[in-house]
Amino acid sequence: MARRWTPRRFVVLRRIRVASCALLVVLAMILTFGITARKSVALSVNGQTKMVTTYAYSVDGLLRQQGIKVKTHDLVDSTSGGQLRNHAAVTVRSAYQTTIVIQGQRVPFWTTATSMDQLLGFFEENRKQAMKVTVDVGNVYNQLTGGLVINQAGPVTVVADGKTSVAPDGKLPAASILDSKGIVLGKEDRVSVEHDQGTTILRVQRVTHGNTQRTIPISFATRTVVDPNLAPGQTQVRQAGIAGQRLQTIQVTYVDGQAESEQVVKEETVAMPVDQVVAVGPDKPEEGQNSGQPSKDNTGKDSQQTQTTPSPSPSPSQNSQSATTPAPTPTQTTQPTQPSKPSKPTTPSKPENKPAPSPAPNPSPDGLWHASPELAQAYAGGAAAQRGWTGSEFTALVELWNRESGWLWYAENKNSGAYGIPQAYPASKMARFGANWHDDAAVQIDWGLNYIAQQYGSPSAALQYQKQHNSY
Repeated sequence: MARRWTPRRFVVLRRIRVASCALLVVLAMILTFGITARKSVALSVNGQTKMVTTYAYSVDGLLRQQGIKVKTHDLVDSTSGGQLRNHAAVTVRSAYQTTIVIQGQRVPFWTTATSMDQLLGFFEENRKQAMKVTVDVGNVYNQLTGGLVINQAGPVTVVADGKTSVAPDGKLPAASILDSKGIVLGKEDRVSVEHDQGTTILRVQRVTHGNTQRTIPISFATRTVVDPNLAPGQTQVRQAGIAGQRLQTIQVTYVDGQAESEQVVKEETVAMPVDQVVAVGPDKPEEGQNSGQPSKDNTGKDSQQTQTTPSPSPSPSQNSQSATTPAPTPTQTTQPTQPSKPSKPTTPSKPENKPAPSPAPNPSPDGLWHASPELAQAYAGGAAAQRGWTGSEFTALVELWNRESGWLWYAENKNSGAYGIPQAYPASKMARFGANWHDDAAVQIDWGLNYIAQQYGSPSAALQYQKQHNSY
């Protein structure tokens, strides 16, 4: 017997069909998501590459999944930008800090270089007429096991103790090369690497210290007293001044026998100065007035005769002596005279309280402290080449920061508060890269390059945006 059609049965069948369709759609979406979200990525960390499968949407998500901690100065690069795509290649290079020397100025430099030769090459890449750059090897020993390779391409010239020799295998670290030459380093000796006309030079500088003493004179003070027995305007030296002496003990640092710096380690006064005492005569009284000699008052005692009106100001010739000698001490008395017309007593003018100029900040021993634009660009050339930004990309970087700040470390936008070479806003963002961001061009450049890499991917893209919006 056939089933009878009823409204209830129709509703049930329709619900079943709708639920089936919805389930199929969900299954299709899950299948599509699984196919598209699942990515195969080549992950390279410090030269070690492996293939990983991930569902992460971004490079940061991938690194978190893999437990890779990225420090502030580490370099992260992806062929797909910030978003992660299938078959992308992600490269992570851990940075370590060494010290470079540009025009005699020591600058901490974060690098990912695998050899000294490569590090020096970064600075030569973007500037054909690059300033001479050397690398301090000393603090690199603690960063890489066995030390940093000096020159992967060939021999190294070794200069130490006034002698020059050649090490044929530049692929060895500095410690091994020096050992092969029988060169033993002292605790404070300096080791550096530089390029000179295509030659890689490993240089050892001996650091020694010595003490010397220096006598510093202490100026004597001059005191002036009024002597009524002297004629007006007359001066007389009653006691000659004698300069004192201060003895300084100074520690001198010598580099290869040449004095480099001095530091005062002890200071003591060995002779106190003796004041010079100068007597001067009283001011000359006006004509027709009493000479100011003591007279008897009605008590029978001597008293200084006092005028009731002050005299006009003395002529310049009368004041000429006071311009060369200090003013009388508060215990000295002067004889006031008055003009015929009484006048109100004048209030002595107070010295103008001009605020003392703020002291200049103490320069940091290391860093691009208040660097010139030329020096800042030399540093940026090496830092940008390390990211692969050479040629037209570095040219774009130079133009970008020329437009923003003129490469001036102190450039400030009064309207927005943007500050420094990269015009960071707010400026305090740069503190993540160094506490001296306000004065140190190296810190500003490091932050600016990182900002460009994260926001635009390259200086040329940042420059294009800046031209369109007058900011970036």
